[in-house]
Amino acid sequence: MEEQSPDPTPLQFADEPTLRQQEWVSTMHGSASDHLVLAHRDAPPPPISAHLVLRTDRESQSAEFLSVGATQAIGAGNRKIAEEPDDYRTCFERDRDRILHSTAFRRLAGKTQVFVFPDDHQRTRLTHALEVAQVATAISRALGLNVALTEAIALGHDCGHGPGGHASEDAFDTFIPGGYHHAVWGADVVLEPLNLCLETLDGIRNHSWSRPTPMTPEGVVVSWADRCAYSAHDLEDAISAGVVQRADLPVEVADVLGTTQREQLHALILAVINCATTTGVIGMDPTHAGALSALRSFNYEFIYNRPDSIAQGRSVIDVLTALVEHFIANPNALPSATGDDRVTDAVSYVAGMTDRFAFDTAVRLLDWPAERRPRGIDLNG
Repeated sequence: MEEQSPDPTPLQFADEPTLRQQEWVSTMHGSASDHLVLAHRDAPPPPISAHLVLRTDRESQSAEFLSVGATQAIGAGNRKIAEEPDDYRTCFERDRDRILHSTAFRRLAGKTQVFVFPDDHQRTRLTHALEVAQVATAISRALGLNVALTEAIALGHDCGHGPGGHASEDAFDTFIPGGYHHAVWGADVVLEPLNLCLETLDGIRNHSWSRPTPMTPEGVVVSWADRCAYSAHDLEDAISAGVVQRADLPVEVADVLGTTQREQLHALILAVINCATTTGVIGMDPTHAGALSALRSFNYEFIYNRPDSIAQGRSVIDVLTALVEHFIANPNALPSATGDDRVTDAVSYVAGMTDRFAFDTAVRLLDWPAERRPRGIDLNG
């Protein structure tokens, strides 16, 4: 007879558990009801007459209500490495889920949108991505486009950003032939291991207006949603930080789009929807496009290019350049490396860092003076 291991010692509370802890522990295994386990104990859940909805069923149904030209989800999707399709999720839903659970997406919570070391209520790259996804899916849903593809592109569109905002691209430019572009890097380096669909990667790679037009209408929607979202919410953050005043907005912005984020996004979303339904092209009428351009120009002049922001960007470039040079010279210090290209390995590692980790690493490894770190709103006092 095989010897059995002794029963493990049960975990013990360090101190006597509180009533709240006892209540919490008592719910760990759910509520028993005949042969079922239920989430709540006060009453059974409302009954449903459930039927299994397979992916193939939804793919067939989507062909009936998606607009002509919308991207159809078919099987496992067009991937670099072939996969078996999922029984219940479409290929673009799987892409969205992979991005959502990726390390690169989680790290966006610690990366600059506008302000390094943001206060609690100011945007990070993560909250920016979520707001872009909201704007983009609102447009795609109204236009009968593929919402899952739209959301996947929107959630992943900034995964190639380094710490410290767009200044990181200037720092990495020196090391990457042809320059560093967060959209291209995000699709071709950061998210490449996820084996995403071609359409998803294309939308991420080309979401910036400086890049070629995306291959899908969903990708074009995300391009518009990105500009609409950051123009409105960067202004809101700057107002709350006391950098600008709402009354400073140009008249053409206030009159056409309004002065609050809610008013501006409402007007801009409707403008894209109306343009697409009246012209068949995803774009914006000259009046609203001109107001959006004026808002963006205002942000550049008084927020992004203000003296404190320029100084912040120079500090970011100095720190990140020094970090990349250090890891190129010391590849064994990298937690993981391919060994094929030490420059790419070094840039990949530093670009993946959050703001605080990057700047703290410079202080720890390079004896970087703490006072030379980029300064955020909350560090100015």
